[in-house]
Amino acid sequence: MADPTDPHAPNVEPSNDRRLSLVGDWTLIAQRQLEAKAQQIVDRGKLAQALTLDLGGVTRLDTAGAWLINRARRQLAEAGVNVEINRARAEYLTLLNETSYRDFGPKSRPRPLLTLDLIADLGESVVIGCNEFYRGVSFLGEFAATLVRVVVAPSRFRLTSLVYHMETMGLRSAPIIMLINFLVGGIVAQQGIFQLQRFGASSYAVNLIGILVLRELGVLLTAIMVAGRSGSAITAEIGSMKMREEIDALSVMGLSTGEVLILPRILALVLSLPILTFIADMSALAGGMLTSWTYGGISPVAFLSLLKGAIALRTFLVGEIKAPFMALVIGLIATMDGFATRGSAESLGRQVTASVVKSIFMVIVLDGLFAIFFASIEY
Repeated sequence: MADPTDPHAPNVEPSNDRRLSLVGDWTLIAQRQLEAKAQQIVDRGKLAQALTLDLGGVTRLDTAGAWLINRARRQLAEAGVNVEINRARAEYLTLLNETSYRDFGPKSRPRPLLTLDLIADLGESVVIGCNEFYRGVSFLGEFAATLVRVVVAPSRFRLTSLVYHMETMGLRSAPIIMLINFLVGGIVAQQGIFQLQRFGASSYAVNLIGILVLRELGVLLTAIMVAGRSGSAITAEIGSMKMREEIDALSVMGLSTGEVLILPRILALVLSLPILTFIADMSALAGGMLTSWTYGGISPVAFLSLLKGAIALRTFLVGEIKAPFMALVIGLIATMDGFATRGSAESLGRQVTASVVKSIFMVIVLDGLFAIFFASIEY
């Protein structure tokens, strides 16, 4: 805090009833004195109908001093006192204009009804969902147009990129998918045996495992794992390229972002997910077989015999038919959200999170639609 005895300390010297002379350094270092002197301006100014502030004696002025002077002017103006500035340097006038006082006090407002808030949130969610659906359809159209161009001119297709992404998204995903499905198959078998033993029908746990894994669980768990692992990676890769303006560089070089970035990744997912689904099915059945042998006394030979009578080829094909469509949805959402990234790390994180959540949601919705479709055709 500034020394009060300092000749440069801020002060207010009354020249007459309508004129106050400001002297000294009106800077942040004397903040406590500034508050008192600004209040002194208000107290003295309220006694007059008009007041002139003489800044000729101010040796230094910063934003803190200018803001307090403006606050005093504002308070006097609200009290009906006309305040004028006199003998101020040009730079002081600029600073006073740039630091005009604003009251940041809280403003009370009526609290809206909770019901109206819920309805407004619901309406906003519906609008956002419709916009996302529109974006998805538009992006699907762009992907289809890119695919047609590549089919017409096969030399434009990037086979090396496709193989690389199949290795990254497919081959390197196989171990974790095998482990997860092996454990889930064992858990389903264990619970099925324990529940069916009450009715003396523990052997029907094999039917439960075979049908549930091949038709639903295998492809669903695999698609969710791929959405969380590969879908988020696609969004992060494209989003990072968008932030570093690499996508703009590709366009400047005359390269199609659809052919370079979108098509190889989505095709890699479409080709890899059915293979991963098959691996997941076999792993889940192996886990169910081991658990049935351990808890239900069903030997592997008996398990395979019962499984053969419980399932048919179409049971296996149901899961395989779903896989490419789920892969297409995951790829479209992942690439679309990657391109929606703006130039900040926060935006990238938000888009990656949104990509995973929307992909998993759409995979489950798609699985439900396929279940309804196959039930309606009795397949």
